[in-house]
Amino acid sequence: MTDRSGIFAGDDPFAIARAWMAEAEAQEINDPNAIALSTVDAQGMPNARMVLLKEIEDAAFVFYTNYTSTKAQEIEQAGKAAFVMHWKSLRRQIRVRGTVEREEGPKADEYYASRSLKSRLGAWASQQSQPLSSRAALMAEVAKVTAKHGPSPSRPPFWGGFRIVPVEIEFWADGAFRLHDRFRWTRADAGQPWEIARLNP
Repeated sequence: MTDRSGIFAGDDPFAIARAWMAEAEAQEINDPNAIALSTVDAQGMPNARMVLLKEIEDAAFVFYTNYTSTKAQEIEQAGKAAFVMHWKSLRRQIRVRGTVEREEGPKADEYYASRSLKSRLGAWASQQSQPLSSRAALMAEVAKVTAKHGPSPSRPPFWGGFRIVPVEIEFWADGAFRLHDRFRWTRADAGQPWEIARLNP
């Protein structure tokens, strides 16, 4: 499936997303894998924050966080999440909505081990989203976990990944006179085939 520009090539939205990501990595100055992640709390109040997408799998999008954080608690309460990825240099964006499951096996261990030592120790030290008395208190906790866990800390049991399995993916590309190109993939659940529709801008 292609449009006039040829940038929506193929019928696999994950392959298109990976291709767009590869182009962004060559052009975006900072964090081409940044996404605005949206969740809702138990009262239905929406929340949004920037996180880094770490992998586009064959059927899901993966990021990592502290499981005690606000976003993790909201994700697990709702079982659903959404995000938008916008690349200003490419004038493109991808919107995703879907169900969410944890990634806390060997893949999470591998990604955690790939991070810098200071980032790994920081994951142990930070009680993410909880009140903090001072920067000095945080650095004291970093020193404490450094002494405890040493130069090769294991992945904390409260830290790991989330896999967003989409039921909807929309690709948007800027068009002249605000006549943008939009294509949406939708399905009832992860086991169903995709339906593809072109949308008005």
